[in-house]
Amino acid sequence: MAIAGLPAVISARDVTRDVVTRETKSTPGCIDFGRTEVIDNTLNPDFVRKFVLDFFFEEKQNLRFDVYNVDTRSSNLSKHDFLGQMFCTLGEIIGSTASRLERTLSQIFELSNTNKPLPSVGIPGKKCGTIIFTAEELSNCRDIATMQLCANKLDKKDFFGKSDPFLVFYRSNEDGTFTICHKTEVIKNNLNPVWKSFTIPVRALCNGDYDRSVKVDVYDWDRDGSHDFIGEFTTSYRELSRGQSQFNVYEVKSSVVTLLSFKAESEYTFVDFIRGGSTNAILLFPPGNPSQPTSLHYMSPYQMNAYAMALKAVGEIIQDYDSDKLFPAYGFGAKLPPDGKVSHAFPLNSNTENSNCVGIDGVLEAYFQSLRTVQLYGPTNFAPVINQVARCAGEVTDGSQYFVLLMITDGVISDMAQTKEAVVNAASLPMSIIIVGVGPAEFDAMEELDGDEVRVSSRGRFAERDIVQFVPFRDYIDRSGNQVLSMARLAKDVLAEIPDQLLSFMKSRAIEPQPPPSAISDMPSMSTTTATKTKERNMHV
Repeated sequence: MAIAGLPAVISARDVTRDVVTRETKSTPGCIDFGRTEVIDNTLNPDFVRKFVLDFFFEEKQNLRFDVYNVDTRSSNLSKHDFLGQMFCTLGEIIGSTASRLERTLSQIFELSNTNKPLPSVGIPGKKCGTIIFTAEELSNCRDIATMQLCANKLDKKDFFGKSDPFLVFYRSNEDGTFTICHKTEVIKNNLNPVWKSFTIPVRALCNGDYDRSVKVDVYDWDRDGSHDFIGEFTTSYRELSRGQSQFNVYEVKSSVVTLLSFKAESEYTFVDFIRGGSTNAILLFPPGNPSQPTSLHYMSPYQMNAYAMALKAVGEIIQDYDSDKLFPAYGFGAKLPPDGKVSHAFPLNSNTENSNCVGIDGVLEAYFQSLRTVQLYGPTNFAPVINQVARCAGEVTDGSQYFVLLMITDGVISDMAQTKEAVVNAASLPMSIIIVGVGPAEFDAMEELDGDEVRVSSRGRFAERDIVQFVPFRDYIDRSGNQVLSMARLAKDVLAEIPDQLLSFMKSRAIEPQPPPSAISDMPSMSTTTATKTKERNMHV
């Protein structure tokens, strides 16, 4: 963390400190998360102290940074000069180009109980300088190892027949004990077994300490569980990493166990792909009659409708990972002016040449405007929209982009068979589908599309991956009427599966993350398209 261009009021004896606070679910405001070290006599401090935070893609993690000029040894911030502050989310920092975010400090006056400005909040109009953040993911030994072993002339432990051997791997602990970390399969009736290759996280094998002992026991399997001990040997990750060699031939009494192959590779994370720029979002939701209070699209002057809440809940998190904040937004299932032509994919901003809206607020504005100009019209067909997004995803399968489609619906879809086929086809592409059900309707049919238990199938073909997440919004509505809490609950659940779904596609295609762009270049970003349906239908992100 660094600060540039602080106001030139700091004297030679003055020092600078940055305070990091964060908002939590249990506290309505912020709590003090940590403080940097104090740096003497500088207008451009470069802080060394780092802060470790848990990152959750599906949550909006608000942060506030306060900068003070320290005058005394007191830990009471009111005793020091307030220089400026900055608000952002953790997602904004991680989603920035090369995970580097630069923002201007501002002096926002806080009010006391008497509504008077507190004396330590700064001077109005003063230039406050710039604060710069960089973020990186703690690796914590993310490598995985794949190896295969065989044995020769193992002891015969069974009275009838030969041994049924298997291997048990143990990681050594700091106190000298051992913890089991892997078992191979049992090979029946064989004294010269060749076990299948297996993959294990390096941290599970040695906790990242390459020289830590790894113990391997050889057993003869017995049906009653009283397996016969054949022998053991010890090695280490460093030894195993040499691969097939004289160093990886181990004597086990009168037998020999040999390492046939060994390969280590990095296990990439969701953040690796985000840093390289590989997320696109497409939003789709249906308009209705905004003037009727019974409509789920009703435009109340006092609160957002369910469609707007769902869009804002998910969109505000997604947009942190979009560098240009431009979101193509579409509606579906409406009669369009002036001739009443039915459309299942029309730009909400009425611009057929450029459907982009600026930020989620721009999408909401276009959504509310469309409610006044188009006429609700069925049926509720999902397949055309899914196929349209799938065509976009099919053009970019190199891992540089991943599409997230958010759909909001108030009822049962009309083309279930076609939708299942569209989902099965889309499962082989870089895309995920989120469906949010709003209103009191029964959504049992939607559960068929969510492949958590049974993978979606069509005409005898099963989806390659589970790419659909369905949730009914009513399950997340706060009973006290707190919309912010309702939206946070919804976003957390519907976005929780996106990281694993993205990783499953990348891994299935052996795609590695692109190197992070330089901080001065434009990062490939998440593009969001929004579609609305006049019959109170579905939103896709």
